[in-house]
Amino acid sequence: MATLRRLQEAPRHLLVCEKSNFGHDKSRHKHLVETHYHNYRVSFLIPECGLLSKKLKDLVMEMGPYYSVKKLPLHELITHEFINTFVKKGKLILSLDKDTYEETGLQGHPSRYSGRKSMRFIISIDLMDLSLNLDSKKYRRISWSFKEKKPLKFDFLLAWHHTGTEESTMMSYFSKYQIREHQPKVALSTVRDLQCPVLQSSSLAGEPEEACNALEFFDWLGAVFCNADLNNEPHNFISTYCCPQPNTVAAQACLCTITGFVLPEKILVLLEQLCHYFDEPKLAPWVTLTVQGFADSPVAWREKEHGFHKGGEHLYNFVVFNNQDYWLQMAVGANDDCPP
Repeated sequence: MATLRRLQEAPRHLLVCEKSNFGHDKSRHKHLVETHYHNYRVSFLIPECGLLSKKLKDLVMEMGPYYSVKKLPLHELITHEFINTFVKKGKLILSLDKDTYEETGLQGHPSRYSGRKSMRFIISIDLMDLSLNLDSKKYRRISWSFKEKKPLKFDFLLAWHHTGTEESTMMSYFSKYQIREHQPKVALSTVRDLQCPVLQSSSLAGEPEEACNALEFFDWLGAVFCNADLNNEPHNFISTYCCPQPNTVAAQACLCTITGFVLPEKILVLLEQLCHYFDEPKLAPWVTLTVQGFADSPVAWREKEHGFHKGGEHLYNFVVFNNQDYWLQMAVGANDDCPP
C-alpha cells in the first residue's frame, strides 16, 4: 500500500510525515534508515514499561564501537589499501570554505546554501571508481592535491559495518595516528505518570476530540526528550507547553538514549526488535524510535547536501503501533532538501 505524505513547513524547519505498515511490500522504512549515514543519537520511548527485555538491553549495549582519529591526513582515505580494506561502496565528500577549496586545485561545485556569492564548495570523490585505476590522471591529481598542494588534516570519527574482518583492524590500520576506540554512552530512565497523546495509526491528521495529529505528537515527543514540564502551570516560567488533547497517563515509561556514532545497520536491527515488542500483548499502544544526525555532517540522507543554517537539524522518528502500522516523521532545517 502506498504511503501518505504531509508537509508541515515553518520558516526554519521542514517536517515530512507519512504512514505505512512494516508488512507492506512498498514500505520505505528500511531504505530510509540505511541511507541516513551519520547518526549521533538514538532514543526510544516505551509507554507502560518499567524494565527493558534482555534482547533490547543486549542490542543497546552492542551499538558500538566507533573510533576517533586525531589529525588524520586526508590522503590516507584515498589509498588503495584503505579502500580495499574498509570501503565497499561510497564517496568522499568535502564541504570546504572558498579559500581552502581554491587551494586544493580540485573541481567541485558551489554549495546550494552559500547564497549569491559562493563562499562554500562541495567536492565529491567516488572512492570505488578512483581505486579501479590508480594510474589515472584523475587519481594522480587528487593524490598530488592531498599530499603536496593542500595537505589537509582533520579529526575524524570512524565506524564501519564489518563482514568478517576483525574489528581490531581499524585500530591497527591507524596505529601510527592518535586513534581511540569508544563505546556509545547509554542513558536509561523511567518516566513516571507521563501524559501521552492518544493516536490513531490510520490518521496522520488526527480526529477532533478522538486522536492527536502527527505534528502535535512530534512536538510532544521533543518536549519529553527535553524533560520539559507538560502541565502548563501558571508559575512555570521555563515552559508553557502542555500535552495535546486527548491524552492518557502512562503510569511509567522507559526512555533510553544512546549517544555516539551509530551505524544505520545497527539502528535497523533495533527498529526490528521494537516491532517485535508487540509479539505478545502489551499495555502500550505504540513505541517510538528517534534518530538524530550530526549537525555538522556534510550530508543528510544519501549524498544530499546538508547545511547548518541555525541548528543543523536532520532527524527522523518512527511511531511503531501495535498492529505493525507506523508513522515516519523526518525533519530538516532550512538549508536542506526535502527529506526523501
